[in-house]
Amino acid sequence: MDNNEVLRQVCDIFTISDMKMVAILGLADLQMAREQVGCWLKKADDPDFQLCPDAGILSFLDGFIIDRRGKKEGVSTQPEQPLTNNAVFRKLKIALDLKAEDVLAVLRLGNVIISKHELSAFFRKPDHKHYRECKDQLLRDFLIGVSRKYRVTSDG
Repeated sequence: MDNNEVLRQVCDIFTISDMKMVAILGLADLQMAREQVGCWLKKADDPDFQLCPDAGILSFLDGFIIDRRGKKEGVSTQPEQPLTNNAVFRKLKIALDLKAEDVLAVLRLGNVIISKHELSAFFRKPDHKHYRECKDQLLRDFLIGVSRKYRVTSDG
C-alpha cells in the first residue's frame, strides 16, 4: 500500500487532525509543518498532493505507538528502513496493543480468516524460513477490520 493511503486511513479511523498528526510526528522526533502534513493527506488528484516518504510514515507510526502506549525508556525512535507492509502491519499491531488473537479477530472483521501460524509468519524477520510477505490486500483488509473495531461514529 502506498504511504499516503495508510496515513489517510489511520487518521480517518482515529479522527487524527493535521495538528494532532504534527504532534504525533514530533513524538518520533520529526518536526513537520501542518501544511506539509496536509499535503500528504490530500488525494492524488489534488494539485497540492505530495507523496509521503518512507521516513514520514515510519515516524508517524512510531509516534502513534508512543501516543497510544507511552514512550519506552532507552528505545530509539529512529525509523528502520526499508519500509514494507510487514513493518506497517507490525507497528499498527504494537500501537493498538493487539495480541495474536486480537489481530485474528480484527482480520475477521475485515473478512480474512487465517491461522495463528500464518499470522506469525508476517512478524518474522525477512531472512527467517517461514517469513511471509504481507501483500497490499491483507494490509487493506486489516485496516478495514481496524476501522470496524475502532472508528468512532457520530451516533455512538
